[in-house]
Amino acid sequence: MQVEKFSYDNRIVKLFLIATITWGIIGMLVGLTAALQLVWPELNFTSWLSFGRIRPLHTNAVIFAFVGNGIFAGVYYSLQRLLKARMFSDLLSNLNFWGWQLIILSAVLTLPFGYTTGKEYAELEWPIDIAITLMWVVFGVNMFGTILKRRVKHMYVAIWFYIATFVTVAVLHIVNSFEMPVDILKSYSWYAGVQDALVQWWYGHNAVAFFLTTPYLGLMYYFIPKAANRPVYSYRLSIIHFWALIFIYIWAGPHHLLYSSLPDWAQSLGVVFSIMLIFPSWGGMLNGLLTLRGVWDKVRDDAVLKFMVVAVTCYGMATLEGPMLSLKNVNWISHFTDWTVAHVHVGGLGWNGMLTFGMAYYLVPKLWNTKLYSKSLANWHFWLATLGIILWVIPMYYAGFMQGLMWKDFNPDGSLANPNFLETVTALKPFFMLRSLGGALFIVGALVMTYNLIKTAAKGSFLRDEEAEAPALVNSKKGHVGEHWHAWIERRPVKFLVLALVAILIGGIVELVPTFMVSSNVPEISTIKPYTPLELEGRDIYIREGCYNCHSQWVRPFRDEVKRYGEYSKAGEFVYDHPFQWGSKRTGPDLHRSGKGNSMNKPESWHYKHMLDPRVYDNTSIMPAYYWLTEPLDVSKTADKISVMRSLGVPYPEGYEDQAVDDLNAQAQEVYEAIIEQDPEIKKARPDMELIALIAYLERLGSDINKQTDETDTDQTENTATEKEDTEVLMEEPQNDSTTTEVSDTLNTQE
Repeated sequence: MQVEKFSYDNRIVKLFLIATITWGIIGMLVGLTAALQLVWPELNFTSWLSFGRIRPLHTNAVIFAFVGNGIFAGVYYSLQRLLKARMFSDLLSNLNFWGWQLIILSAVLTLPFGYTTGKEYAELEWPIDIAITLMWVVFGVNMFGTILKRRVKHMYVAIWFYIATFVTVAVLHIVNSFEMPVDILKSYSWYAGVQDALVQWWYGHNAVAFFLTTPYLGLMYYFIPKAANRPVYSYRLSIIHFWALIFIYIWAGPHHLLYSSLPDWAQSLGVVFSIMLIFPSWGGMLNGLLTLRGVWDKVRDDAVLKFMVVAVTCYGMATLEGPMLSLKNVNWISHFTDWTVAHVHVGGLGWNGMLTFGMAYYLVPKLWNTKLYSKSLANWHFWLATLGIILWVIPMYYAGFMQGLMWKDFNPDGSLANPNFLETVTALKPFFMLRSLGGALFIVGALVMTYNLIKTAAKGSFLRDEEAEAPALVNSKKGHVGEHWHAWIERRPVKFLVLALVAILIGGIVELVPTFMVSSNVPEISTIKPYTPLELEGRDIYIREGCYNCHSQWVRPFRDEVKRYGEYSKAGEFVYDHPFQWGSKRTGPDLHRSGKGNSMNKPESWHYKHMLDPRVYDNTSIMPAYYWLTEPLDVSKTADKISVMRSLGVPYPEGYEDQAVDDLNAQAQEVYEAIIEQDPEIKKARPDMELIALIAYLERLGSDINKQTDETDTDQTENTATEKEDTEVLMEEPQNDSTTTEVSDTLNTQE
């Protein structure tokens, strides 16, 4: 048998590993800053460091910079060894590395300065989206080129997860990133309202599934057996885990939109498949933990295994809790609260963070051909990180549960027990402080690790091109008698990729296509009109400042929400929203009924003073003071925005671009005069302020539903058709996944 000599490219692994640790610490520090701003709002001392702008910087840094580089480091190391082949192209490897770092740098240079699409976990603007696509293709070509030139006949289970990650992330990113550019750093989502919400959370949930989960499962299947020097517990369980997971996961996105204007059938699919996810997820967790059977004594002494055991345990916790949160009678209390934030960080800190740390402790001694500098420091890191996770998530679980109950609490006379939303926020401050302490401990642990790894590398010698040898692969497709049936597909990577693609496309097609093709899923409301030019500019400022990070625009059909905010939100109200702004967290109250004619409406002068100093009305407010909104409004692109919106189907008249700025100035003057009339002591207001546009937008939200036409009252119900029947009752406490028990008046006669 001919034996071939070759070398592994360790340099690319080293580069990605350094980037992982560096960006990880930066991303965590940004997250800690954001957490502290919810305790001390004075830390929002400049526009580009305000909470609404750095929160998406934190999420993107952790997802794409920390975890993304971690994926590449682990894949480039394990893939070469599993296939007994050097990476397909050193040039593509380097292009992948430097291109990815430029993408991260572009996020750092755009998000804090307000250049954002306003879609969670997909905030980066269209040129950066294109760059991500190109770099992902580079990675895919390099990975598949390596697979095709392999010296090992069968693809190991870790490689299955790498392939599924590549193909699914490509589909998710491309579909969700359809945008219509206004200029180089401004675009509007191709989709609107309910459809945009479905696409976004189909992407958002599966970005967690196929960027934060499946590649890390591949890394788990490689590094735990290697560190334990044991074979994976069950080959058959690996097969079930993989195919069941990638098929089921893609359906679960709609569970982020329960009790919303999304069609009920789509919500139900999301719930059903979310519950089904428990079985493959826990199958994978058990496969990882049971691989360690017989070597638990080694786990106590081995830093790599300690971190990975906690990581897999957190994976099991998160993948049980996620399906539980998708049940309507749990989601009823958890959604929009810090409970969900705690759930996400069990996965982010526990699963991704701890597994990345374990991988780093494994890789550095291997790459530098030495032993770990200090086991004692690694143990300190382990306990600091573990304690940090506990102090982070447990207070947030308690806070989230308390938060949800406070929102829904009623007095015996039927009035809200906590009518002032701010009461429910100030009650959380002690828990925000504990969370910040937990995050700080986690970061200190990461710094201890960094020192330990630097000292480890310093005492070793880096193996840039690690020599190896393996028999040449003569026939990659020929099987043998008695082999498992799945071995057939393991020898055919192209067919494997196609089957994985088919598995993930089925769920996406079933959920997305009917929502777009069947018009009854988004009933029309005749009184809903496009935003005026001033309101459109104000909406862009709302998105720029990241207001969606703290405020929702989605009133659910619950007794407490209708009592607090007004009439529940309807699908037809969002048809001109590119992108939608339903939000996923309420650190502040819902704003969908803040417009004129609604119970939540405030005078223009109130908005003016509140935006410049929220503590003028209540000194316990944690909202940033947006003093920079006194800058002049830039109207140079208003005409282009109107033109793009018309291209997206918003019914502005042909040629309205030429009139848009004049209409904008006229409405701005009206808002300005209203402010001065309501509060003559306001001396510094000007009609050309950005704040005037934002106030106009807030005064418009949810107001169209209240407009009356000249038609007869008997036509009113038809003109305001919604996805609900006139006889539909107001929901209070869900007793199971799909029903509620308390019957109230219809929404139109509620108050």
